[in-house]
Amino acid sequence: MATDDPSDDGERTRVSTLELFFDLVFVFVITQLTGLLTAQPTGGGLARAALDLSLIWWMYGGYAWLTNAVALEGAARVLLLLSGMASYLALALSVPHAFDDRSAGLTFGIAYLLIVIVHAGLFTRAAGRGAQGILRIAPFNMVSALLVLAGGISGGTAQYVLWSLAAVVEWTTPLMVPPQAFFEIGPAHFVERHGLVVLIAIGESVFAIGVGAGGHRVSAGLVGMAVLGLALSGCLWWTYFGGDDRRAEQSLTRAADRRAQLALTAFGLWHLPLLLGIIGVAFGLERAVDDPYRAVPTAVAIGLGAGTATFLAGDVLFRRALGIYDNRWRLTAAIVAVASIPLATTVAPAAQVGALVVGVGGATTLEQRIRRRPPRMRRTGGATH
Repeated sequence: MATDDPSDDGERTRVSTLELFFDLVFVFVITQLTGLLTAQPTGGGLARAALDLSLIWWMYGGYAWLTNAVALEGAARVLLLLSGMASYLALALSVPHAFDDRSAGLTFGIAYLLIVIVHAGLFTRAAGRGAQGILRIAPFNMVSALLVLAGGISGGTAQYVLWSLAAVVEWTTPLMVPPQAFFEIGPAHFVERHGLVVLIAIGESVFAIGVGAGGHRVSAGLVGMAVLGLALSGCLWWTYFGGDDRRAEQSLTRAADRRAQLALTAFGLWHLPLLLGIIGVAFGLERAVDDPYRAVPTAVAIGLGAGTATFLAGDVLFRRALGIYDNRWRLTAAIVAVASIPLATTVAPAAQVGALVVGVGGATTLEQRIRRRPPRMRRTGGATH
């Protein structure tokens, strides 16, 4: 029988199918943000996507912390979580036009407010200090939700200002309500939950390849580009999951009194650039597959190169927060990713994606080989005495 104790070594160490179902709905938001960037491949479109993501990811994190602390047993709790999922679905549907359509902005605001209310209601079922913590955090979340609602109603410049203020309120809340004072973290469940949502989000880049290829005649060239795109998605997967999920769990387990703060920094703050990078790559792949062997606009090249670099930078910061060092090869790959941008604008996106696969895949391969060496060989650069 599952319990509300996040340190329990039984069922609570595993992510439930209901949580995975919730994540599938959440990742639809990622799909919509990719669509937003595809429709508006400009600095303004990127700013909108980044601002939306910062708001949405904060509350996704809130639900991940919720299910880490509260067993989702009983019809009442399940129905409440399903209502939160419905609110996320409504929010996702409004994302493409939330900044230029008042009704979409209002829908986004109402859905966000409901997400916050459901989260607070469910979290009051947490045992001990968790319930006290949500009583302290809920007012900040509510203020942010009301700012989002007011911005959705107002539109225009006021919307940008109010939504930016809401994001600032949310991400600075831990400075006023230190998470380690109130919340317990079950490392295995927490790492698995975030790993699954990253995995599903990377799957969005594969979906983007299919969208870009839609309507085109199947040819060797199209299949070749699709395979290159899949290889790039695979490189992102390998970078994140190449043993680091186990090391992340070990780091959280060892953290003890500072575990909650570490979880917030590593899996909250530094997963933002990870997800934004995935959105950029998905946008770039969708446009690249549409015309893979001719030079493309700069925005597409930036989506591929800067998106990959942003993902890698977020991954490095994530690893450093957890004390997982030796990130030189990942940083080198990030530099290669940025340097690849001119390939798509002067040659073809297929050339850029190929360079990204070589750069990211090569860096991860080298890192894995070094990691498998005996410790003495690592220190001496492979020489033995």
